Amino acid sequence: MKISSGTLALLKNFRDLNSNILIKNGNIIKTLTPAKNVMATAKVVETFPVEFGIWDLTSFLGTVSLFDDPDFEFSAKYVKIGDGNSSVKYFYSEPSLLTVPTKDINMPDSVVSFELTERILNDLKKAAAVLNLSDLSIVSDGGEISAVVTDSKNTTSNSYSVSLGGGDESQEFNFDFKIENLRFLSGDYEVEIAEKVVSQFTNRNINLQYWAALESSSSFARSEPAGVR
Repeated sequence: MKISSGTLALLKNFRDLNSNILIKNGNIIKTLTPAKNVMATAKVVETFPVEFGIWDLTSFLGTVSLFDDPDFEFSAKYVKIGDGNSSVKYFYSEPSLLTVPTKDINMPDSVVSFELTERILNDLKKAAAVLNLSDLSIVSDGGEISAVVTDSKNTTSNSYSVSLGGGDESQEFNFDFKIENLRFLSGDYEVEIAEKVVSQFTNRNINLQYWAALESSSSFARSEPAGVR
């Protein structure tokens, strides 16, 4: 069988979250960071015939890159990767050694949702790198929603902000993330944030979702509309 360039791109991205992965038979691939604060799930075009574990995704992807258009023959203990003239027998990892999702995430009802475009996400990451900042906050004081890159441990740090559009005047919130946890595949995302614990980023172009934990410093408050007692 072939593995598409799109699926290989997903595996490269998943490598940034976790260097190992367990791929089950079927067309769904998942990963979980070692700290278990980010999980990702994607539906791919391939249907994998067996369950197999990869201990080092960098090594696996490097092996695949040895060939221009490789075929993959999956056996019980290894996959044969080759182009007809040459091949590599790549052995699977023992699943018990890998960090893998054990259950799906049931996203709670969201209290905030907005679109995060590829351009804005790239700009936020670039600003974080240039200004040496580590934190991203999604904030609103009851009006406009903004994404703010800052250093939460330094009250006098530089900051960079981008408007994400209008919010709900009855809501005030500060949802905090670590920039390093937002290593997502390039694209536009629909973002939903629950009042506590978790957020969901859904890619608008392919069947791909990430769930990222909120930092404990996050807060959310809802006020009563004017005239309500």
